This record gives sequence, C-alpha cells and structure tokens, in this order.
Amino acid sequence: MKTRIEVAIVLALSLGKSAVYSLVALIAAITSVKGLGGSSVAINSSASEREWLDLTYQLLAVFFSFAPVALALYLVARDGSIRTLMGLGKAENGRNIAIGFLLAAVIGIPGLGLYLASRAMGLSVEVVANNLDEHWWTIPVLLLAAVSAAVLEEFVIVGYLFDRLGRIGYGKWSTILISATIRGSYHLYQGFGGFVGNLAMGIVFGWAYKRYGRLKPLVIAHFILDAVSFVGYSFAKALLNL
Repeated sequence: MKTRIEVAIVLALSLGKSAVYSLVALIAAITSVKGLGGSSVAINSSASEREWLDLTYQLLAVFFSFAPVALALYLVARDGSIRTLMGLGKAENGRNIAIGFLLAAVIGIPGLGLYLASRAMGLSVEVVANNLDEHWWTIPVLLLAAVSAAVLEEFVIVGYLFDRLGRIGYGKWSTILISATIRGSYHLYQGFGGFVGNLAMGIVFGWAYKRYGRLKPLVIAHFILDAVSFVGYSFAKALLNL
C-alpha cells in the first residue's frame, strides 16, 4: 500500500498531473467552436515580451522540470542500488547511441505519418512545436527543453515506474502497458493521434527497457525526436517565410 501511495504522489507531482490537464485540454478543444481539427496548441511559447525575462522563465521551467526526476531518483536510491535498478551503470555508450538512433527512427517516421493522417481526419489539433520569439538563445533553449522532456519522461515513467510496479507485483507486459497508457494520456492535448502515437512509443520504449535494461538509449531517442521537432519546426517556418 505504501508503494502505491508513493507512486500516486510522484505522478501527481509530475506526469500524472500533466495527464489530467491534458484530458481537460482535449475536452476543451473538442467542445470549442473550431472543434478538435480546427484547434492548435503550442509546445514551446514565449512567456514575456521582454527578452531577458522570457529567457529567465524558459530556464526556470527547464530547471524545475528536473525536480520530479530528483525525487524519483532519491526514492529508488533509498531502497536499493540506483545504478542497477535504473540501468545507469551500464557503459557501452556507442551501443546506447546506436539503439537510441534506431528507436528514434522506428518511432519518428511512422509518428509523423500518424500525425498527418490524424490531422487530415480531424482527430488531432495542429501542434506548433516552437512558438518562441527569435533570439540568440532560442535554439539552445529548445535543445534544453528537449533534454528536460527526455529525462523527465524516461526517468519517471519508465525507470521509476517500472521499478515500483515490479515491486508491487505487476508483470512485464502489464507494466509496459500501464506506463505506455500514462505516456499517451499526458499527450491527449494533441488529440487522439497524439495519444495513439505516444501509446505506441511507450510500448516500444518499455519493451526496449526490459530488453536492454538501460535508460540511456530511451533518453537519447526521446531527445532526438524532440530536438528534431522543436528545432526543425523553426527551420521549416523560416523556409516557408522566405
């Protein structure tokens, strides 16, 4: 019972909270005048018209996104060897990078197709990956945002959650499906396509974690996906404006 309560608290402070807000955002989009297909959402947006203040807000958001990760690491380390439980002690950096790129390709290419298809069917909102004003720090901040998202999601929703669900008694595929469903649910703000795509990503990532026993490839793959999305959107927007 204590472990279940602990998991509920950690999720309520992090991605579980995001899932609730995401569900509300989905309902708001569906019931709006524009409907789901006519709605849009920005992932990275400016927080102030003043450049230094905007940068401050962006960096603070990145910094505090690591707080749930620190909590999860602390709780796992308190109960055992964190390097073993979360696969942090395994070297083979070349192999980790290779697996990361492979996972990014397996998820990214079909994911783009799913997004375009769901947009065409009106099942997803328009996702604006970057709505930041153009400054000298825009791309570095977008890359930091990609790092923070990758670390937060993979450490909490895979590393921490897999360990806790295993302690509770869930099996391999039950754990993978629970984790994947939560991952999909906090992307519901993107529409049903976002949910399905991230559900599939969660299943693939969960299988890879069980197969290789390490988080590094997942973090690398997630970073690649978000970095390409965030920064690539900026370049695409610039080209279209030429």
